[in-house]
Amino acid sequence: MKNFFLFCSLFLLIFISVAQEKNTSFPNDFLGVYKGTLVISTSKGTKEIPMEFHLTKTDSIHRFNYILSYNGQPRNYTLIAKDLEKGIYEVDENNGIILPSKFANKTLHSFFEVQGNFLSSRLAFSENQLDFEILFTATKNKTTTGKGTKEIPFVYGYPISVVQKAILKRELN
Repeated sequence: MKNFFLFCSLFLLIFISVAQEKNTSFPNDFLGVYKGTLVISTSKGTKEIPMEFHLTKTDSIHRFNYILSYNGQPRNYTLIAKDLEKGIYEVDENNGIILPSKFANKTLHSFFEVQGNFLSSRLAFSENQLDFEILFTATKNKTTTGKGTKEIPFVYGYPISVVQKAILKRELN
């Protein structure tokens, strides 16, 4: 009986410690300036350029500065929280273009089409790091497999032609 009680106590202690894992709040817990090197991979080879990502507060509670800087050239966007509970955001490029975004599992996802190209962006946040990735494919390069039947439908593939990846470190204030 003592072993059973000891086992239950130990199990409860482990359960409580796991359950108390730090909850994070996006974007507030990930504000800051992140710096690193963007690696661009294409069929023509690989290129590296300096990159920064700035996520900072504004005067509005649901709007944040969202700045991507490539090779010292900033792109000033705004991150807008639409529904925090559902993780629904928008990235406003401040020129009439607004990209829908979804935050889940500490990652901000966006998928969009522009001028016959699909782009997928992924910003995965950890305590002091951001894993940044953009995948690019031309819609004209679509492949088709399958038979077009109920059992084996057509499946359309889009070969990725450009991969942009960066591991950016957050500067601590």
